[in-house]
Amino acid sequence: MSQEHRSLLKKIKPRDMIYPIIIGLGVVGYMIYSDFEPGLFSHFSFSFSTFFWLVVTVLFMFGRDFGYMIRIKVLSDGALTWMQAFRVIMLWEFTSAVTPSAIGGTSFAVIYVHKEGISVGKSSSIVLLTSFFDELYFIIMFPLMVLLIGADTLFAVGSHNAVTSGIFAIAITGYSLKLAYLLIVSYGLFINPKGLKWLLLKIFRIKPLRRWYAAAVRTGDDIITSSMALRRKNFIFWVKAVASTFLSWSSRYFVVNAIMLAFFSVGDHLLLFARQLVMWIMMLVMPTPGGSGFAEFFFKEYLSDFIPVDPMMKIGVAAMLALIWRFVTYYPYLVIGAIIFPRWLKKKFGE
Repeated sequence: MSQEHRSLLKKIKPRDMIYPIIIGLGVVGYMIYSDFEPGLFSHFSFSFSTFFWLVVTVLFMFGRDFGYMIRIKVLSDGALTWMQAFRVIMLWEFTSAVTPSAIGGTSFAVIYVHKEGISVGKSSSIVLLTSFFDELYFIIMFPLMVLLIGADTLFAVGSHNAVTSGIFAIAITGYSLKLAYLLIVSYGLFINPKGLKWLLLKIFRIKPLRRWYAAAVRTGDDIITSSMALRRKNFIFWVKAVASTFLSWSSRYFVVNAIMLAFFSVGDHLLLFARQLVMWIMMLVMPTPGGSGFAEFFFKEYLSDFIPVDPMMKIGVAAMLALIWRFVTYYPYLVIGAIIFPRWLKKKFGE
């Protein structure tokens, strides 16, 4: 198992952080250059209000990470200290930032938790449950936002309706993938874990999928272990796990609300919040590390309606806001992870 962990971790290199940075800055730079108008930077004057809302932005990011830390301590039954929880979350976020959004840091998170003194089986269970609660948040919040706001308003961009903009199709694809995953995992966790493992092994005995058979065996074992653990959990456990999940993800989405308020007034905070939820679902199917490039593009396309400036300047201003957004929510994890990861690797593996 240790050798397998070494082989997996060799795929992650701190220098990989340069690629998403180049992609993201390149996309933003191109958007600003192609639509640059004199007076663009006049919309970013600094005042006490600007300072206040930027501080609130940072506090929302702390809320995001603090929610993650609370949850992983709850899922580990208090076995992880606050420092260990912080380290695991930072490594996890770093890995997610340098791998495509569809892959994320989940495969590596088991190693990070295990190397903090948790058994492999327990670590796998923690990561699986983390993924379960994350998907549960999206499955609940997405239809709720559609119900409260309306599909036409939520998905429309400028003069385009939901269908012609293409956003609706991408969002539904991402949501469908999340829903399918949650239903399968829920069946295994709460109804028939051994039956799900049996089905997984049957599927991955098919010749084209046989190369992932060993991974399917481990996944089946993880589901059985997690199911047994969940049956012993009380009501307080579920309250803490769900509440910390909602704290983390909701804090993440309110970041853009705070950034917008630093420079402009916002008329509909709920709609802005909901569109960020949709953006995150769309980023699930993006092939670049951390959704880099696509995130900035979607920000400009999907949130520009909230920017009260001259239409000639809207794209440039949106690109600048997208850059601020990524500097707060994405790039810090690249830097922190690049500092922590090599030291952690040397300490845990001696190389």
